[in-house]
Parts: sequence; C-alpha cells; structure tokens
Amino acid sequence: MSQKQQALSGGKWMSMSTAISTVFQFGQVAILARLLEPSVFGIVSVSTLMIAFFSIFANLGFSNSIIYKQEEDRRVLSTIYLLNLILGFLIGVVVFFSWPLVVAYYKEPRLEQVIKLSSLYFTIVYVGQIYLFLLQKELQFKAVASIDIAGTIFGSSVTILLAYNGYAELSLMYGQLAQQAIKSILQLVYGRKLFKPVLTFDLSLIKDHLRFGLYNVGDGIVGFIQANSDNILVGGMLGVKQLGYYTLASQLAVFPIQRLSPIVLQVAYPILARLKGDTNELKKSYLTILDLLSYVNLPLLAGLFIMADSVVFLFYGPGWEPTVLLIRIFVFVSIFTFLSNPLFTLAFSKGKPKLLFFLNVITLVIKIPLVFLFAQYWGVVGIASAFLVATFLKAIGVAVRHIRHIVMRV
Repeated sequence: MSQKQQALSGGKWMSMSTAISTVFQFGQVAILARLLEPSVFGIVSVSTLMIAFFSIFANLGFSNSIIYKQEEDRRVLSTIYLLNLILGFLIGVVVFFSWPLVVAYYKEPRLEQVIKLSSLYFTIVYVGQIYLFLLQKELQFKAVASIDIAGTIFGSSVTILLAYNGYAELSLMYGQLAQQAIKSILQLVYGRKLFKPVLTFDLSLIKDHLRFGLYNVGDGIVGFIQANSDNILVGGMLGVKQLGYYTLASQLAVFPIQRLSPIVLQVAYPILARLKGDTNELKKSYLTILDLLSYVNLPLLAGLFIMADSVVFLFYGPGWEPTVLLIRIFVFVSIFTFLSNPLFTLAFSKGKPKLLFFLNVITLVIKIPLVFLFAQYWGVVGIASAFLVATFLKAIGVAVRHIRHIVMRV
C-alpha cells in the first residue's frame, strides 16, 4: 500500500473514530450540563490541568521521537517503556500528595478527592502508551481508532451512570479513569505483536531520544503554562464557578481543532517523518494539510460564532448564558490555533522541536501580563480576550519563524 493510500485509509478510520467519539462526548456534556452545576466542571478542569501538566514529564516526548527516528530496537523500546512506568508511578505519588496546595489555591475542599483520584491516571496510562506510539508509527490507524472508540463509549457510559446516581464531580473522574483503563488494555492487545519488552534498562541506549525529548519537555512545560495560564488564573482569581463557564465555553469553541484537526495531523506526522529529506514533498504536504484544515474548520467556526446563543441553549440548557460571549471569543482563538498546527507538525517531522520551545517562551512572556491586566478590568471576559491576543501573536510568530527555518531552508 502506498503512503497516499495509507494516509487515506488512516484518515477514514480516524474520521470514524472522531465522529463516534464526538457524538458520545457531546452527548455526555449535554446531559451532565443539566445534571451538574457549573462549579463541578470547574473542579474537574483543575484535575484535567494537573494531568496534562504532569504528563509532559512522564512521557518525555517519546511519542514524537519514536516516530521521527522510526525506532525498532527492542532494547531501546524496553528502556523507554520501563522509564515511562517508573516516571508514571513517581508522578502519581507527587500528584496524590499535592492536594493540600491545590485546595488552598482554589479555596475549594471538594478538590481533595478529585486530586487523589487523578493520581491513579499515571499508573494506568503508561502501561499501554508505548504501544499506541508504535501503532501510529506503523500507520495502523484502524487499531488506533478502535481503541479510541471503545474507551470513549465505556468512559462516557460510566460517567453518565454515576452522575445520575449523585456522584457529582467524582462521576467525571471515575469515568475518565475507566476510559483510560480500557484504552490501556486494548493498546496492549493490539500492540503486543509490534513489541514485547525485555528486562533492559540502559539510559545510554536512549540518549538520542532523551536529547530529542528535552526540548519537547521544555516546550511542553512552557506551552502548557502559556496555553493554560488563563484557566489557572480564572479559578484562582474568580472561583471555580467562573472556571466552569470558561471551561465549557472553551471546550465548545475549540471543538473543531480538538476533534477534527487531529484526524489530519495524527495521520500526517508519521508520513511527514518519512519524507523529512524531501523538501519539495514536505512543502506540498504542508499546503495540502493547511487547505484541508481550512475547508473543515472555517465553516464550522463561522456557524458557531453566528449561532452561539442557540447552540448554548441546545447543548447546555438554561443557566449557561454567560458562556455565549466567551464562545465567540474562543472561535477566533480556534482559527489562529488550527492555522498554526500544521507548522508544529512540520517542525517535529524535521526534528526541530527547539523552535517551538523558544516561540512558546516568547508567547508566555506576553500572555501572563495581559491576562492579569485584562482580568482586572473585564473579569473572565478579559482573560478570554487576553488569550485571544496571545494566540494571534503566536500564530504570526509560528508562520514567520517556521516557514523561514523549516520550509524555505530545510
């Protein structure tokens, strides 16, 4: 099968996965918005932020390095696997005992149980994650899609059932853990034919992966802070209820780039990695990806901007009116983000993650003062507006820096 055929097949399966997962996830949010108060979504978003942040350290960017280097050495992969398991356990312990600090910052006692439960995520996810990387490297997107569909259906079912029975914020946490447990099991089942670990732990074997991952981790930390500083500050400055409004608004408005763009980018990255020595093909592939993302995302985002009032009432029901203006702001955040995403993928395919790191540092320096300043005058709307300004500036920086250093000079 040619690379074009593999890309089309992968796109088909990832599209199917995204469609099914999106129906279940939107259905879940629509039901939960009628069962749970806004503060519950704010509380769970704090846990989601912590999981996202500590995940940066646990995988050390190995997903990108394994695909970029087309790694097949069993001893190398075994060392990476064991290192991930060790880091996952240690990070789980750190997260578990961090709950007093989190509760004190957000002034919300309900966060104690949520943070303790979220620590279990790290002992579950890394059992099967390396197999997911290998499935992606081998372009086995049918298996990747099947895993994602099964996890989403099971996790959503558990969440809704528990919410009906009064578990409030814990229903979301148990559902998230159930979803990841099913995905880890299936990753092992599908991926065992690609890799069987041996008892090898030699860090000297993975020096290149660690070096590649160092910038990846640095970029991940800075990128996380600059992308999520608004969420962190909303909860700390304005409370978890405002964070709940902010979270659901951002989730709805960034839906196209969260659910549709990865279909293209997840399939594109392994293929671009194989084309890293062919400048002309990389240019053509980049332009094709950008065109496709624009055709898919722009009409959806335009419709959401125009129909925000109706969409909020339809999906969330009464009581969520404060999200309407926030959604319209986030529509523009989404536009600038999806226009930048193909260049990030191109940077990794060329093995140049440090460009992303430096760009995120600059964006962070701009964004944090803007968030504080705008929040003083316009509250949660001001924070969303600061995020929009920072995203716009980052998009400009990505375009200028990456086209010059990657596309033109390669």
